[in-house]
Amino acid sequence: MGVFHPDLALGRFLPKASFGPRSTRIMRRVRLSRADPGTDVTVRSLVVPGPEGAPPVALRVFQPAALTAAAPALLWIHGGGLVFGAPEQDDRTNIAFARELGITVASVRYRLAPESPAPAAIEDVYAALRGLVAQAGDLLIDTERIAIGGASAGGGLAAALAQLAHDRGEIRPAFQLLVYPMLDDRTTIRTDLDTRHVRVWTPKSNRYGWSSYLGGAVAGADLAPYAAAARREDLTGLPPAWIGVGTLDLFHDEDVAYAQRLNDSGVPCELHVVPGAFHSFDMLFPKAGVSRDFWNRQARALDGALSAAT
Repeated sequence: MGVFHPDLALGRFLPKASFGPRSTRIMRRVRLSRADPGTDVTVRSLVVPGPEGAPPVALRVFQPAALTAAAPALLWIHGGGLVFGAPEQDDRTNIAFARELGITVASVRYRLAPESPAPAAIEDVYAALRGLVAQAGDLLIDTERIAIGGASAGGGLAAALAQLAHDRGEIRPAFQLLVYPMLDDRTTIRTDLDTRHVRVWTPKSNRYGWSSYLGGAVAGADLAPYAAAARREDLTGLPPAWIGVGTLDLFHDEDVAYAQRLNDSGVPCELHVVPGAFHSFDMLFPKAGVSRDFWNRQARALDGALSAAT
């Protein structure tokens, strides 16, 4: 196999563009189309109380139309480098999770940096988790079987949310589904990475995203808890996890290291590394065989974890 996975060979033609203030403004103005859930999945908007002193938090909720009894749920957190993105961008996969697994999927709309730096995003997603539990009766959610997950920046926030929920002790998520998660702000100062074949999320984009969220604290010695999930030293007691990442992803090293640290801490973590895959490959090439397999692995891990949770 060449550098790029055979199913992703066209990825070599993707421009090595980076995100900054101007491109972020453009991305935020892009009107995202909403996927049609069909007749077997319902979609609704839900608003829950936000963090103290902050605005309410909105969620986009998908449920099987035939749901009649309490079932598991997934709180999903979208990506976008902490500076852009919206729940609608993941409609396709969220609908598929609801349809195929028979679960509720709630995708949270959190505040973005730099207008709302840390800890705005992590506090918003925690408020969303609390809101789901508070509305569990109306939503037919089994509160003992709520997973948290996300992709890219959303995956990093999901990992931090697992830590925050553990420490506050109010809610214990059953599982972490971390899709090429953005975990470690210290990657912004690494000079030893071979990024010749990195696509979609570049070192420059990474510096902009983390700096927007953390300000002058990025890659510094003193960082607030939950600001970057990989900074936490004690990972014991966290929920079981699944981490998936490609070998051409800028986050490959930090994701593999975090998976190893989870396992070393007694937290079961399944790691799936996709040879020749770059960041967000499954979003850009959703029909590729490797992308379908990537989603199927997530679905199996999520279904297995929620079925085993009591």
